[in-house]
Amino acid sequence: MGVPASAGRKALTAHQRSVLTGIAMVLLAVACFATLDTTTKFLTASVPLAMTMWFRFTFQALATTALVLPQKGLAGLKSAHPRFQLARGLLLVTSSALAFTSLKFTPVAEFTAIVSLTPLMITLIAALKLKERVSPLRWALVVGGFVGTLIIIRPDADDFNWALLLPLALVGTSTGFQLLTSHLARTEDPAVTHLYTGWIGMVIASVALPFFWVTVSDPSLWLALALVGLMGTVGHFVLILSYKRATPAVLTPFLYGQIVFAMLGGWLLFSQVPDAWSLLGIALITSCGALGTWLTVRESRESRGARVVPEPAES
Repeated sequence: MGVPASAGRKALTAHQRSVLTGIAMVLLAVACFATLDTTTKFLTASVPLAMTMWFRFTFQALATTALVLPQKGLAGLKSAHPRFQLARGLLLVTSSALAFTSLKFTPVAEFTAIVSLTPLMITLIAALKLKERVSPLRWALVVGGFVGTLIIIRPDADDFNWALLLPLALVGTSTGFQLLTSHLARTEDPAVTHLYTGWIGMVIASVALPFFWVTVSDPSLWLALALVGLMGTVGHFVLILSYKRATPAVLTPFLYGQIVFAMLGGWLLFSQVPDAWSLLGIALITSCGALGTWLTVRESRESRGARVVPEPAES
């Protein structure tokens, strides 16, 4: 009689450990992404955009190849959808260029908050794609997210910064990137997709690199360039692992922890602290986005339809 109860308790404990590990991994992932963005902002003052992007993608390409090739061999790297892989790579390169340019002119916390509209847009498009009725609550969340963005941007303010519009363009490219990622995830190995994206980005950045290469003598800049590549690669790898240990409904709200890490990084490196209005906008985007993504996961599970797992915007 006591054995089944004990087994039940052990199973529950194992499940709880798995969920907690997943949450810890997703927090580590968003910390990596915030570190990537903060380091990129530091580099923009001294290093050309093309150089930063080249290091970011080259590190991903080489590191992923070193991990995947020994396990799968050359035959295992063949893609069933090379055109989609190419499109995904091009979207990521475009997103990275927009992100790196935005960070040159925009505080890290405000940039991260605006880009956090991406999961909200993904959930809305997913609902429309499935031809489901969009509830008034979901429309209210979308409106709330854009109101939060307008509060941050404040287009009627005297000190309006036009660079704050760049992250809005990034929301568009990132939404396309994530939807294509969701499509590929059903037919391709995520590690292989990650490898293709890294190599496509590296090739494109390599074409531009000779025109923008500058001599870097400061060791701190070389360290920062390596950190950009490391954080981008590790962050997305850990994010994939987190979804093997907990459901999207559990993990999605923790993706918005990236805003907290971004605020911390902006404060430590650049003494940037969002004002009261920006904090209000950040809070509105975060709450609307977290609730919207949770609704989509729940509705997808109930309808047994296609599920889109929102991720942080690539950079």
